Amino acid sequence: MRHKTSAHKRKLSTPRHRSPPASLPPPAASRTRRHSGPSGSSPRKKHRFRPGTRALMEIRKYQKSTGLLLRKAPFSRLVREVCQTFSREHMMWQGYALMALQEAAEAFMVRLFSDANLCAIHAKRVTLFPRDIQLARRIRGVEHM
Repeated sequence: MRHKTSAHKRKLSTPRHRSPPASLPPPAASRTRRHSGPSGSSPRKKHRFRPGTRALMEIRKYQKSTGLLLRKAPFSRLVREVCQTFSREHMMWQGYALMALQEAAEAFMVRLFSDANLCAIHAKRVTLFPRDIQLARRIRGVEHM
């Protein structure tokens, strides 16, 4: 059996912070104090994710969710505006009809973006360009527009 040494105890104990050296002048009263850690030596930096990490977190979040991504009121206004271009009279819409139309529109857009992303990957790119969306629509044909 091994005996506990002082080095072993040092590893388990909590770190102690040193007091600042006496040679430094005291802080001026007119300066505003920044947010600092427990030692008071430097300001605490805001946590930053590496580029792309936040985007991947958002992708996972939206893939898990089943809710609609577009706001209901702006989509409703758009549907009513498009409806007025085809008919002079004012049309009434049921709430469930607008929800069904929005579900179908979002499913169409997600599928189109997925196909366009495959086109971008095929071109050895990770950025989605308008020409990728145009190619995906063209490959789909007229009946899937």
